[in-house]
Amino acid sequence: MTCGTVTLVGAGPGDAGLLTLRGLRALEHADVIVADRLGARAVLDQLADEGVVLTAEVIDVGKTPGHHPVPQNEINALLVRHARAGREVVRLKGGDPFVLGRGREEALYCEAEGVAVRVVPGVTSAISVPAVAGIPLTHRGVATAFTVASAHDPIEQLPGGSDHTVVLLMGIGTLAHTAGILARGARGADCPVAIVEDGYGSGERVTIGTLSTIAALAAVRQVRNPAVVVVGDVVRLSSAWPGDSLSGALSEDAEGDRDGTRFPATSFETAFRLPPVSPVLAHRPRPLDRKTLQP
Repeated sequence: MTCGTVTLVGAGPGDAGLLTLRGLRALEHADVIVADRLGARAVLDQLADEGVVLTAEVIDVGKTPGHHPVPQNEINALLVRHARAGREVVRLKGGDPFVLGRGREEALYCEAEGVAVRVVPGVTSAISVPAVAGIPLTHRGVATAFTVASAHDPIEQLPGGSDHTVVLLMGIGTLAHTAGILARGARGADCPVAIVEDGYGSGERVTIGTLSTIAALAAVRQVRNPAVVVVGDVVRLSSAWPGDSLSGALSEDAEGDRDGTRFPATSFETAFRLPPVSPVLAHRPRPLDRKTLQP
């Protein structure tokens, strides 16, 4: 019997409109889909609602904080077992499988067992979810670098000040501890922070504060995962920023702002719900009109 292959597909942040075309094709040709909870299940449900027919068996291996009904070693073995049975297996993972997603770990296991692996990147929530709130991770004159980290990482070792954006995934449970550590460093207690909950979901909400206030605000508003935490001056570019946004203050010759000048600290707290985002999904992509590709 010919061995099947395992294709790691990034489902993106949970909006089927952000699933790549290659990822959709992999799902359509799959015999088995091994799906995560965050992002992946929502995409499968939206595809079904849009009339996209997938014939694969779907195996749910989703995890919740502190509850892993299917341990990672069993997931690895599941992928290999189905591939060895001659099936085309899609491992559908939220966001991008290679960004805090254990994707390469699963690929290495499959390869060690003689199973071929393909990778289809996805839109990582670390970038796409802040974008929903109008927060870029870099912006000329404000921030030129960013770090993506899990809240379980050694936060005190993160580089830079408020001009170096920090994106924290899975960070709500340890938010007070993390904010305290970052506030004692170069960023300072007045460094802006945004929490974007349920990005691209029905419960999208943004909570904005500073490193000194964000933990209390999150507790009062009962902020929950899934959420992405953004720390840095780029938060001031968000349309959710109370008062004057940086976006109106920065000009085309804002190079001077890179000299280490700190934007004035602002005492604030705000939360608002984002307008709904309607998934944009074509049932089948139309062929490219080659005339439009000509200069």
